[in-house]
Amino acid sequence: MEWNAETLQFLSQCFLQTLSPNPEPRRKAESSLADAADHPNYGLAVLRLVAEPSIDDQIRQAASVYFKNHLKSRWSPSTPDQNPISAPEKEQIKTLIVPLMLSSTPRIQSQLSEALAVIGNHDFPKSWPNLLPELVAKLQSAGEVSDYVSVNGILGTANSLFKKFRYQFKTNDLLIDLKYCLDNFASPLLQIFSRTAALIDSAAGSHSPAATLKPLFESQRLCCRVFYSLNFQELPEFFEDHMREWMTEFRKYLTLSYPTLEEHGGADGLAVVDEVRAAVCENISLYMEKNEEEFSVYLAEFAQAVENLLVTVSTSSRDKLAVTAVKFLTTVSTSVGHRFFEGDARLQQICQKIVIPNVMLRAEDEELFEMNYVEYIRRDMEGSDLDTRRRIACELLKGIATNYREKVMGIVSGVIQGMLAEYAKNPAGNWKYKDCAIYLVISLATKKAGGANISTDLIDVQSFFASVIVPELQSQNVNENLMLRADALKFFTMFRHQLPKHIAIALLPNVIRCIGSESNVVHSYASSCIEKLLLVKDGGRARYVAADINPFLLVLMTNLFNALKFPESEENQYIMKCIMRVLGVADISAGVADPCITGLTSILNEVCRNPKNPVFNHYLFESVALLIRRACEKEPTLVSAFEAKLFPSLQIILGNDVTEFLPYTFQLLAQLVELNTQLPPLYVPVFEVLLLPDSWKRAANVPALVRLLQAFLQKAPHELIREGRLSQVLGIFNKLVESPKTDEQGFFVLNTIVESMGYDVISPYMSHIWTALFTQLMKSQSVRFVKCLLIFMSLFLVKHGVANLVDSMNVVQNNIFLVIVERFWIPHLRQITGSIELKLTSVASTRVICESPALLDPAAASLWGKMLDSIVTLLSRSEQDRTEAEMEVPDLEDSIGYSASFVRLYNAGKKEDDPLKEIKDPKEFLVVSLASLSALSPWRFPQVISENLTPENQAALLQLCNTYNRSII
Repeated sequence: MEWNAETLQFLSQCFLQTLSPNPEPRRKAESSLADAADHPNYGLAVLRLVAEPSIDDQIRQAASVYFKNHLKSRWSPSTPDQNPISAPEKEQIKTLIVPLMLSSTPRIQSQLSEALAVIGNHDFPKSWPNLLPELVAKLQSAGEVSDYVSVNGILGTANSLFKKFRYQFKTNDLLIDLKYCLDNFASPLLQIFSRTAALIDSAAGSHSPAATLKPLFESQRLCCRVFYSLNFQELPEFFEDHMREWMTEFRKYLTLSYPTLEEHGGADGLAVVDEVRAAVCENISLYMEKNEEEFSVYLAEFAQAVENLLVTVSTSSRDKLAVTAVKFLTTVSTSVGHRFFEGDARLQQICQKIVIPNVMLRAEDEELFEMNYVEYIRRDMEGSDLDTRRRIACELLKGIATNYREKVMGIVSGVIQGMLAEYAKNPAGNWKYKDCAIYLVISLATKKAGGANISTDLIDVQSFFASVIVPELQSQNVNENLMLRADALKFFTMFRHQLPKHIAIALLPNVIRCIGSESNVVHSYASSCIEKLLLVKDGGRARYVAADINPFLLVLMTNLFNALKFPESEENQYIMKCIMRVLGVADISAGVADPCITGLTSILNEVCRNPKNPVFNHYLFESVALLIRRACEKEPTLVSAFEAKLFPSLQIILGNDVTEFLPYTFQLLAQLVELNTQLPPLYVPVFEVLLLPDSWKRAANVPALVRLLQAFLQKAPHELIREGRLSQVLGIFNKLVESPKTDEQGFFVLNTIVESMGYDVISPYMSHIWTALFTQLMKSQSVRFVKCLLIFMSLFLVKHGVANLVDSMNVVQNNIFLVIVERFWIPHLRQITGSIELKLTSVASTRVICESPALLDPAAASLWGKMLDSIVTLLSRSEQDRTEAEMEVPDLEDSIGYSASFVRLYNAGKKEDDPLKEIKDPKEFLVVSLASLSALSPWRFPQVISENLTPENQAALLQLCNTYNRSII
């Protein structure tokens, strides 16, 4: 793209239109810019527009944003469809960007600084060796004239560049880059930090205006962040030599006040100072964690400074500073410096003046409870609130208790009793004291090693539950005392394992009633409480069974579905998860199933219009699948009723191509197909769609489509044969097996064909099938592919016989069967897992050595012995090694989202059929088969066994013979 007046006019107009409130011109401009981005020198042209002073600032700012995003996608493209920026253009951009950034307005400077960091992530320092010297030179010249707009721009850029040294693994390359940065930047950083500190002292002493101090404090904050990055991997020699200079200034910011900013600096004046203090706290925490010995001489003064600061901060809304300061004390409490806390007076002060004020509810917490229940629950209930003031204050107590447990528990226990006494004096006015007491008990509870039980030294759980928690749960008006009710439900949930079953069952109607509360938090906590109760196990058995929940089932399900109608809870994942869990436990009669499927399909129709919450939607589909499974397996006549309810919704998803829901839809259809004894005509259009090549283009759909195809193959194999569609199905198999990402799915299709159809039907296709498999085997000999091939061959053998297996393979290439046995079957047999797969492959392998003439040929004796060795190895492994654990429905909150990945419906899973039901024990089958074979050729096989089996396997085989009273003669 040539830089001229026309280009300037075109780009200016496009960037102006991107700011339009009207979607049509905005989309048109975005499309034009996307096309222009493919032209050479586009990025350079946009950067020159940003530098053009005659252009309106609004347009230049929009251009700077586009420039940054252009670099993100084109500097080092992650996909081949994006044209990378050429090397000459990159060099020109790198030449222009630093001076332009320093001369720009703050908003543009911020964007260009981020753009520079994008380049730095790829090129710095090796491919951009002049960047750091240029930044240092400009930093020094700007510092000399106190140009803090430029100083802060450079420090901000350095901060972005050096962030890569945080949290990365220590490698030689990283340390080489770090040394380069330290050699060039450590000294200039200290110089500008010290110069700025002197200016702050001077300005504060002369009562200079806040406008003078703000950029100085911002500079110190950036210096602190760069300090953090450069010190993160290890303590550099330069910083160790100059530690006193840094620590003297750090301590000053924690102990001095700056009234000009803090009291008269406007809304952000105090925040500017507190951000520096928070950055200092992060730096000294880093030194405590990584350089404790070197930092020890400064520990006492900093611990005292932070404690004094927190006494003031803890009663205010200065969240970030409070959290970082408490974190520092927590780090000290678990270090060798823990003696700082050993005095009773200090412990009492920390508890009363720091912990309790931070744990007490504030106006911000109440507002969050009412206005943003999802965020409130995320912080309060789900354990992701480590950085909230409430949680971090309790972490401090836990840290101190590491060395002074008895003292801490004694003080906190007294505090809790005192708070409950205050509440008793005036429940309406002092309810926050009770909230604080409950929060302390829950937060300081510890999980017992190796189990789910929670323990606490602060209270007797059952006594506290009866006197403090139960009254909140039994209160009849579910829309009063909402935060205390939520606390009570949280306590019930947390200590559910310790509470006897009869007490929990007696309170269940009260919890169910709470689901009817208008408070989003309360009905979410009530739903979560019931859901978690139903998961409690005693000795591996569920504590709560259908008989416990059936008396309340109707009102429970009614309340759950009604709660989904409350504002903001239309897609409440806690409610839907509870619905799923209840459906998995309760007895599902026709009277329960009908309103449930009606309610679920109604919700499904709503979310189809605009899928927003992937976790909610997953539990919705799990609930539908679970209802189908439990209701229809109990009462098969319900299948047609479920189809009538569900098909309109599923047709909407298929017709409107609701991408997020297609994998779920195919899994539900597969489940319904399998439940039918004879497929009704309404499935014919689905099967036709299934065979279309376009249906298989989306990778996320493939596992679900395979699952559906398997269901059709099993239920209607004859229709498939009559209509000549087997070749289409094999075309799908061929396409799947060609890709390493889907080859396993191809085997699933192939296994179902072999299992469902006679050999006379599939024999004309076997040459094509073996050719496709062997071709892929030549390209990829991955463990997964070979195991899948071994399982397929075993299934083919047990269904259609040894002779058909050997002959059909050898048609492709003479004696290829023996090659496959030697190179793949024998070495990989011992790696098979899963009880059905193990039985299948061991029985098939046994039949090969007992029935195949090729293996029974004396010339193949060594191969015969090695195959037996692998069979014995497979059957001798411990039960734990051989089987795979049964899955449970996972918690999906942190792992699921709308993406290109497939998400399995646990409750719509395919039942694994055992193709060898008549064989109960594969070990016995081996021994009996070998005994019968050896009886036909006495004295032949013992020698082969002694020559080819390992001593361990010879002993294991002898043990098997003794167990089943058979002998190999």
